[in-house]
Amino acid sequence: MELQLHENTVTGSKQKLHTHNFGDVVFKNLLRFFAFLILALVILMAYEMYATSRLSIDKFGWHFFVTSIWDPVQKNFGALPFIYGTLVSSFIALLIALPLSLGIAIFLSEIAPPFVEKPVSFLVELLAGIPSIVYGIWGFFVMVPWLRKSIEPGLSKYFGTLPLFQGAPYGVGMLAAGIILSIMILPIITSISRDVLKAVPRSQKEAALALGSTRWEATRIALSYARSGIIGATILGLGRALGETMAVTMVIGNRPTISASLLAPSYTMASVLANEFTEATSDMYISALIEIALALFIITIIVNTFARLLVWAATKNSESFERL
Repeated sequence: MELQLHENTVTGSKQKLHTHNFGDVVFKNLLRFFAFLILALVILMAYEMYATSRLSIDKFGWHFFVTSIWDPVQKNFGALPFIYGTLVSSFIALLIALPLSLGIAIFLSEIAPPFVEKPVSFLVELLAGIPSIVYGIWGFFVMVPWLRKSIEPGLSKYFGTLPLFQGAPYGVGMLAAGIILSIMILPIITSISRDVLKAVPRSQKEAALALGSTRWEATRIALSYARSGIIGATILGLGRALGETMAVTMVIGNRPTISASLLAPSYTMASVLANEFTEATSDMYISALIEIALALFIITIIVNTFARLLVWAATKNSESFERL
């Protein structure tokens, strides 16, 4: 009787184990399917853009990316002004937003008392959720007149000998685009950097203070631990800056030229798509615009790949620091 009961128990356990393993296999394969579905979606997007832009690719080749002519009437197209405008405006945005974001994040995580940290953190996160069209309207009606009347005349007067500040103070231009982008990416970098700094073990900072370090020296240790997260936050902000459309379109001036002056109107890859896609009347025109979209897609992938390499290098250095 006991032997039969033992055999029944073993048989029931095997059935449960078989059922459990079958469920695990289904769950694992289902998740694997979802993961490959994302990869297939990316490949499909790239293929569709490539297939639709073949007309432009076959005619212009690599010269499309090094030519500055944009003439829809003569069906002669080059994307260099848009690539230049995208990269320069994003660089200006990071140059302005990164130090401000790090300063705010350090203040909120290390210095600010709770009654100050909570409302300021809420306002920062609230800024991250504002639609880009709202930033664009504010930039066009408030920031652009302010730049045209108060900032750019002074820059032209005192720094006009430099190529960066030559030209008429239009208000719209590369400088306006960089500023509006910096305002848009600032809450993203600030929020993530603050969370990363808060995740640093308190024991590390307390140990540094116990050894006689100043608050700034203890903060530097926290920044060393949080380096990979801060890099990730920066690249996330860069990703938004590269692909931002409406706000930049309203303040950059939308002129397909390359100029060293930050006061001159310019164009970005996203803004030319938003402005001219509905006006494209020929197959070559549409194909050239879609090739720009494909180039923006490729640039985004390259930037994210570079970000992964930076995060890997920073994480490796942090692990080496911990072993020491």
